[in-house]
Amino acid sequence: MATQSPFSWAAQALPQMAVHFQPPAWVVDETLNRLVLFLNHVLMSEPEACQRLARQKGQRIEIVWQAMKLQLQPTAAGLLERAAFEGFDLRLTATQDSPLDIVAALARGDKPKVRIEGDVQLAAEINWLIDHVRWDAEEDLARLVGDAPAHTLAQFARKAMEALRSFVAQRAPGTSVGAAV
Repeated sequence: MATQSPFSWAAQALPQMAVHFQPPAWVVDETLNRLVLFLNHVLMSEPEACQRLARQKGQRIEIVWQAMKLQLQPTAAGLLERAAFEGFDLRLTATQDSPLDIVAALARGDKPKVRIEGDVQLAAEINWLIDHVRWDAEEDLARLVGDAPAHTLAQFARKAMEALRSFVAQRAPGTSVGAAV
């Protein structure tokens, strides 16, 4: 005789809560500030990316997901700054509502699905950045703990990411598993 788990209600409620969860405005604002700082940190490690972004100085980029909106403008230094503006030159709207679907796509090595509106040239530059700029977490970690421990931790993280990709691939049959980080 099969018995039902006492936590089966949680398995059913969790996806619904994830879709409808709204954090406080100050949490969203601070998270977006940290995200921009992180993006600029990654961009600074890639001179070509900064040059390409500097050519787009003053363009208005809007990234939208559900009720959240992040407005960015490239600076003369080739970095990004948060801005507040009306209209846009480029709007990227995430079409997946569930954060779990977005995380699953990223874990597979796929790009989240987005709707693109606006300047085609700016969209091509942003796509180039997404395709070519990568965060070298191992290098940043090596500055803190040294090369050998950073290499060991990075290997562990790569194996954990591969295990996550494998798990996601098993949960969603018919999807391909992305390349290792």
